[in-house]
Amino acid sequence: MSNENQTNGIVAGMGATVTSVAASSSRSTPAHAMAPAEKPEKFSDIDFKHWQMKMLFYLTTLSLQRFIKEDPPVLAEGTPDDERFVVTEAWKHSDFLCKNYILSCLEDSLYNFYSVMETSKALWNALEKKYKIEDAGLKNCVAARFLDFKMLDTRSVITQVQELQVIVHDLLAEGMVINEAFQVAAFIEKLPPLWKDFKNYLKHKQKEMALEDLIVRLRTEEDNKMLKRSHVETRQ
Repeated sequence: MSNENQTNGIVAGMGATVTSVAASSSRSTPAHAMAPAEKPEKFSDIDFKHWQMKMLFYLTTLSLQRFIKEDPPVLAEGTPDDERFVVTEAWKHSDFLCKNYILSCLEDSLYNFYSVMETSKALWNALEKKYKIEDAGLKNCVAARFLDFKMLDTRSVITQVQELQVIVHDLLAEGMVINEAFQVAAFIEKLPPLWKDFKNYLKHKQKEMALEDLIVRLRTEEDNKMLKRSHVETRQ
């Protein structure tokens, strides 16, 4: 075989190898199937779950979401060195992009702390480990505030009901399910001592009340109590 024929054969063989490697590495190279979503605001220790959902969607639109769960590829023994190199480097490149997209959505202090993570998966797991535990602690704290809340005779009942509604809103925001019937029963149970008779009246009503109806009744009763108190003070 002439030198020219040998050279052509080598080039053809290399082309076939590269084609094969490219096909094999396509699993590690993300395909941009849709336009990227709006980049999430930088996370700064507050509301991790909300930020995490936005970040996951953002990575999905970039076709990089699998790298938060994926370890580096393990190739079968006997895989040619050139194919091993291309597949590994393709995975490292995509993982590098994924990791830095996540880091770019962290506040500077968090960026500096978590930038040492070697892979997207390690970074994602480290964030989850820290902030999901803190979210659980926050949920327990809000639940405790609700359970410990006691209305006082020295303050307006409606004002205290509004404070209780804020706590319920926080519970719902933390993903805790509290149906309206339970809220009504809890609000009635937390009425202050001087409201004992009215509390018993409400508890023994057979028709189920909506929370809005309960608040209207409490407001009316409080107005009546204030009116009676005013009349007593006038007579004295």
